[in-house]
Amino acid sequence: MAFDWKEIFTVSMVLFAVIDIMGSIPIIVDLRSKVGHIQSEKASIVAMVIMIAFLFVGEEILKLIGIDTSSFAVAGSFVLFFLALEMILGIRLYKDDDPNTASIVPIAFPLIAGAGTMTTILSLKAEFATINIIIAIIVNVIVVYTVLKSSARIEKALGANGLGVIRKVFGVILLAIAVKLFAANVKQLFI
Repeated sequence: MAFDWKEIFTVSMVLFAVIDIMGSIPIIVDLRSKVGHIQSEKASIVAMVIMIAFLFVGEEILKLIGIDTSSFAVAGSFVLFFLALEMILGIRLYKDDDPNTASIVPIAFPLIAGAGTMTTILSLKAEFATINIIIAIIVNVIVVYTVLKSSARIEKALGANGLGVIRKVFGVILLAIAVKLFAANVKQLFI
């Protein structure tokens, strides 16, 4: 498998939905008001390094503990499913501690490169070429950086309703991707 624009677009959309940087704008704005300055460059670069590193060593970690990629992909589809439900229904299933500083933690990890993103990256590795996933990660980091730099302007432009609509639309896309990922990998478990 090699460079493929369609795969890059699909993986970029999946990661965009999972990272949900648009949905995180209220959190980012809140952090900025609490701590003043957010280190957008540092957070973006660290998140990219974490995601790309996990793309390569994540599978080795799975092998070490005896889990195949298909099993992880099926588990990942459940995580994506619940993330999508959170986005669509406006509920919170996963609770995290409120951060008190806006440095690498909590923006790079877990806001950008969190558990959902890591699971998704390994799940996508079962379906897509590694080079396409890396390009999609870079595309998403550029989007994340842009959003972090202009979060206040984006919030003003879209308003709460606009952000809510975007979040729900990407939730539905993520739900469809979760179902597809499950269907594509569940057969491998019974072979």
